[in-house]
Amino acid sequence: MAASSNAEETQLQEMEEDAGMEREMESDEEEEGMGIENSDDEEDDSSEDEKENEAEIQRLEEQLSINAFDYNCHVDLIKLLRQEGELSRLRRARQKMSELFPLTEEIWLDWLNDESRLTEEEPNREKVYELFERAVKDYICPDIWLEYAQYSIGGMGSPGGIDKVRSIFERALTAVGLHMTKGATVWEAYREFENVMLSTVQPPPGKVPTREEQDLLNTQLERIHTLFRRQLAIPLMDMEATYAEYEEWSEKGVPETVAHQYKKALQQMEKSKPFEETLLVAEPPKLAEYQSYIDYEMKVGDPARIQIVFERALAENCLVPDMWEKYTTYLDRQLKIKDLVLSSHDRAVRNCPWTMGLWKSYLLALERHGAEHQTVSDIFEKALNAGFIQATDYVDIWQAYLDYLRRRVDFSKESSKELEELRAAFSRSLDYVKQDVEERFSESGDPSCTIMQIWARIEALHCNNMQKARELWDSIMTKGNAKYANMWLEYYNLERSYGDPIHCRKALHRAVQCTSDYPEHVCEVLLTFERVEGSLEDWDVAVQKTETRLNRLNEQRAKVAEKEANLLRQEEEKTEQRRRAKVEKKSQKKGQKGSRAGEKRKAEYDDYQKDWNEHSEQAPKRPRGDGDPGTEEYMETETGLYGRKTPAGQRPGPPGAKKAQQGAAATTQRQQDDKPELRDDNNSVFISNLAFTLEEPENKLRTLFEPCGPIQQVRPVFSNRGTFKGYCYVQFESKASVPEALKLDRREVEGRPMFVSPCVDKNTNPDFKVFKYKSSMEKHKIFISGLPFSCTKEQLDELCKDQGTIKDIRLVTYRSGKPKGLAYVEFANEAQASQAVLKLDGVVLEDNKISVAISNPPSRNQDKYGSGGSTAAMMPRQAFGARGRGRTQLSLLPRSLHRPGGSASKAENGTAAKAAPGTASAAVNAAGDTGFEAPAKRLSNSDFARMLLNK
Repeated sequence: MAASSNAEETQLQEMEEDAGMEREMESDEEEEGMGIENSDDEEDDSSEDEKENEAEIQRLEEQLSINAFDYNCHVDLIKLLRQEGELSRLRRARQKMSELFPLTEEIWLDWLNDESRLTEEEPNREKVYELFERAVKDYICPDIWLEYAQYSIGGMGSPGGIDKVRSIFERALTAVGLHMTKGATVWEAYREFENVMLSTVQPPPGKVPTREEQDLLNTQLERIHTLFRRQLAIPLMDMEATYAEYEEWSEKGVPETVAHQYKKALQQMEKSKPFEETLLVAEPPKLAEYQSYIDYEMKVGDPARIQIVFERALAENCLVPDMWEKYTTYLDRQLKIKDLVLSSHDRAVRNCPWTMGLWKSYLLALERHGAEHQTVSDIFEKALNAGFIQATDYVDIWQAYLDYLRRRVDFSKESSKELEELRAAFSRSLDYVKQDVEERFSESGDPSCTIMQIWARIEALHCNNMQKARELWDSIMTKGNAKYANMWLEYYNLERSYGDPIHCRKALHRAVQCTSDYPEHVCEVLLTFERVEGSLEDWDVAVQKTETRLNRLNEQRAKVAEKEANLLRQEEEKTEQRRRAKVEKKSQKKGQKGSRAGEKRKAEYDDYQKDWNEHSEQAPKRPRGDGDPGTEEYMETETGLYGRKTPAGQRPGPPGAKKAQQGAAATTQRQQDDKPELRDDNNSVFISNLAFTLEEPENKLRTLFEPCGPIQQVRPVFSNRGTFKGYCYVQFESKASVPEALKLDRREVEGRPMFVSPCVDKNTNPDFKVFKYKSSMEKHKIFISGLPFSCTKEQLDELCKDQGTIKDIRLVTYRSGKPKGLAYVEFANEAQASQAVLKLDGVVLEDNKISVAISNPPSRNQDKYGSGGSTAAMMPRQAFGARGRGRTQLSLLPRSLHRPGGSASKAENGTAAKAAPGTASAAVNAAGDTGFEAPAKRLSNSDFARMLLNK
């Protein structure tokens, strides 16, 4: 009965399940019937997306067929193919990319996961194992090693599967077990696997294990103990938890030796922890943080830890050539393990194929570790196809390969296969540089024919084949090198070492005729050679040729100098014409405006020029003509009056009102001058070379100089008409602000360089010089002329940096800021400057042939006008007051006294004889010597009138 009831219940359940399934099918049919239109729309959308994706895939494949080294294009193609599920095409795309570039951790994990799901059968697992082996060679990635070990666990049931799993775990620990942050995960996975294996060898409860079973159990327990001890001896993050776990797991507790190793590792971890924390919070690429970490590990000196930090840095900065260079250099010099060194070099050139230095180091490493000749040749061919960015890179890689081939040759044999291969390589290198490199870069990259020079020296030294060496040097000279003295001297030295005196003499005679940069030196070498080797006839011929050559050279230099002088004279004439036209134009304007009696005139153009060159101070006061020292009048000097322009929107008044405004400005000027406590030259700087059209100069200069310190006042200088004169004074509250303000010298303000200099009273400091550059020979500095006007400091730095350490570069400009085509470059020492002169003189820069010489500027003559200038120009500037001669000041010295006399000339030398009082000569001395010593008595206008009548 019970059996029958159970059967009935089973039938009822089956019937209910069938009914439920029918209801579900009906509901599904209804839903399908209701959603026919929606499904059609979705199919249409999906088909359109598939078409767009397919078109994009075809476009990417075409682009890769044109440029196979487009990294981003490879990545986009793999993403699209994986999205579309095109497995065969996806495999091909991944395979092509892996052949050209190392793949990132993300790309490898996607590829490995896809292949792992598709190849569950045992025969296909070997393909996945091969794929894992390729993946772990690209970068040191803990996640890929962990995935590899877990995948191998799936095949542990096969013969030797357990041993293979353990082997993979051991390799993973060797590779990434020292990883401070991620290494613990690999250790834990390995221990977990061994714990699982422990459960399989433990006997069931209550059963007494046999001796074999007990041995297996003890062996497995020892494996786990060993893993704990090894991990606790390594500094890893969160190692305290591992120690607590070991204490709990071990029945006998933690051995004392293990505890000691743990404490030592914990101390080391605490020292490295700040570097790890810095890396966690730093933003990519973290180069500086990794470099600091590497420097620390270098000091500690553990090679394994140094290697793992390098690998971590390269995993995040795989496209940084400098990091690869440092890593490979460390491996070459310290570890010297063949497999590790060569694999690292291979990864370096795959990541940065455009870096010639990495390929060169790779070739040297292959030779150093005894690689086969075919392997070295194959790597060199890959280097030629890597796509370097400079023509010189191809020359350098050829030189490295030729050096390798030369070291293979046994020159004790007259002929050998290696020697023929070396000569063939030299010939191929010359063809390659001439054809491929020149076609791509429009330059050979080897203007000095270094490869041919090395070939010639090898033929002369090792093969005793001077005929071939001479042919090579003839070819070198025909390539534009015959004009350089150093090339001829190199050839001469070769002939001296391996040739004969006849060819030495021929080389020097040709050098005398062809050299254009240092012909004097070549001539000296020829004469020295004839003194030692030649006969009298040879000496006479040498002297005649050298004299002829030098005379012709001097004539050419004289013509060039004359041509330059003519150009300079023409330029000066044009400048003079422009000056005269400007003066005439101003005279016409003055004539049109007219003048009133007693109104002060504007100074001539020479006085106008002084506004740019001389710094002015407070306007001096002089006694009135009645000789009363108590009453004083103000003389207008080059500083002018502190006038102001008419405010915007305000109509100018009549002439009388304008004069009233000027009078008010003069009153303001006098009020400021009557308060000397407001003027402090020690806290002030003098600003000049500003544009006359500068609007609101006081506000703009205040804004510009406020960062230097608190400003007490800004005093721009205006003319009588209220126009800005281009210079002013800035007075600070503190003297400490002056040095900061002087740093703004030559700062560009509205297209002109602003000159900032100390505010110095030249009455008390007559020897003060504003010009801050030396006017004598500077052997560590070079002077460059003939530069294009578009030349910048960056271009000069790029041009000169190969000659030595550059300390400063100064481009010479006009006051308007326009370049003169001149520059000074300062080097660290005299040797570097001399080297720069030899290398750079005559170089063509932007179609301009520049001239380079040691800096030897002419002395700055204070008397710009020379002996033919006017007497007023020759007089000491103190005769015009503390601020120099004013622009609108008339000479107050009678014309009859302008004629220089004998006593005046003697006064210049300080040997003037004493004249009788009351004579004209005495008056001249009294008036003219004011620039040298104070007069005994102040002279009034009546005194000058009496002297004129006596004359």
